Amino acid sequence: MVLKMKHVKFSIRLLSGGIAFLLGASSVFSMTVKAANEFEEAAELRKELPIDTNSIDNWPKGPAIGAEAAILMEADSGTILYAKNIHEKLYPASTTKIMTTQIAVEMANLGDSVSFSKEAVFGIPRNSSNIAIDVGEQITVDQCLQAILIASANEVANALAEHCGGSIEGFVDMMNKRAEELGCKDTHFVTPNGLHDEQHYTTAYDMALMAVPFFANELLCKYSSMSKLHIPATSTQPDDIVAWSKNDLYPGRKYAYEYLVGSKTGFTDDARQTLVSCAEKDGMRLICVILKEESPCQFTDTVDLFNYGFGNFQKINIYENEERYKISDDSFFFSNNDIFGSSAAMIGLDTDSSIVIPKTASFNDAVSTLSYDNPEPGTVATLNYTYNGNYVGKAGILLNEETADYKFGGEMNDPSVQTGPAIEAPQEEPEQIVFLNVKVIIIAVVAVAFFAILLLFVIAVIRSYNFDNPRSPKRRRRRRKRYGKHKNLHF
Repeated sequence: MVLKMKHVKFSIRLLSGGIAFLLGASSVFSMTVKAANEFEEAAELRKELPIDTNSIDNWPKGPAIGAEAAILMEADSGTILYAKNIHEKLYPASTTKIMTTQIAVEMANLGDSVSFSKEAVFGIPRNSSNIAIDVGEQITVDQCLQAILIASANEVANALAEHCGGSIEGFVDMMNKRAEELGCKDTHFVTPNGLHDEQHYTTAYDMALMAVPFFANELLCKYSSMSKLHIPATSTQPDDIVAWSKNDLYPGRKYAYEYLVGSKTGFTDDARQTLVSCAEKDGMRLICVILKEESPCQFTDTVDLFNYGFGNFQKINIYENEERYKISDDSFFFSNNDIFGSSAAMIGLDTDSSIVIPKTASFNDAVSTLSYDNPEPGTVATLNYTYNGNYVGKAGILLNEETADYKFGGEMNDPSVQTGPAIEAPQEEPEQIVFLNVKVIIIAVVAVAFFAILLLFVIAVIRSYNFDNPRSPKRRRRRRKRYGKHKNLHF
């Protein structure tokens, strides 16, 4: 009877424990679902936020998306095709690694070995993205880049930062300095991997600026478009490491994009989903940044924006279409036989620059303004273009460094004179050439002319002034009174 009662009590306790477990699990599941619903509802509300570029006259209307901030930028011209809260400070999560890897690929040799310190390995949460490298193990810089861009490995970002910067803090200083050099005004990094910190933030606009040099690097484009990571075992790293990217824009994935150049994902609880991508079609390269979105909409938003950009805008070469600044047609700047010798145009438009405007517009719809402020190296001025007040591109006016080579003297061979055997052609002697810098000459001529005109003006003024004007009678009377009969005295 006693055993039977114990068995009943045990069963009751077991049943109670099971019920408690189920209730707890149900509560956790309910909270998770509730939180997910709240995030999705917030994303839906964000679709009502204004799209800044929609306010531009005759500008194609952009899609409503659930991201807190987003930008679509043409990489070469810097033209912003789509803008939504692009200057709002938000958390970038692992898209931070776009900056980490572009600095590392510039500083380190790909074959160098990177050793993993205790701080690098254990300085990240265990549940964050990693490839389980242990303290003391080594892989190459090239393998680090792959692990960071494909598997988003946080401990690898730490180790690579230590390798390149001497310490994580030293490398982060480099990241912040580079961001400033690129023109980022609302970015501050704290870590090389993007793990959450309240002082680690950026904006969609700044991230687009950082993405331009990243996607200009062929190796980084390659690794940011690969789905699979494979690091074979070596004497310094005993595991055969295989990992897969979570990026659904890649070939074979659900939201695969045909024209994708590369892409980097990111996620933390505070940042939510982030994504930075690049695509190219018909010679136009677009960069898309998505910040604070819910999965899988970071991918669908990106596809929608790429389709919007390629479907509504055109890239037009400035040199081939600009009729208002035909510098090379001016005989003063171009001559085949002038005092400075046979020369090319002294200045001319950059032949590679373009503007990006709606397909419904023409090149002449863009308004150009000439600026002499802060010209880039090698340029004397800049042509800036706007379309209904929105910047759409620029072209530098370049100084031709090969201009104005004039031959003042030297030995010129006469082919009719032979100094050797008749069967040998005369050997050409190097010409003695004096090079003139046309720019310096023009400045000197202008300066001399200015001072000559100034001198003539002064002479004219002097000549027009009558020094022999008689003084007033009153003044003469004062003088006679003052000197009187003593006027012939000398002291």
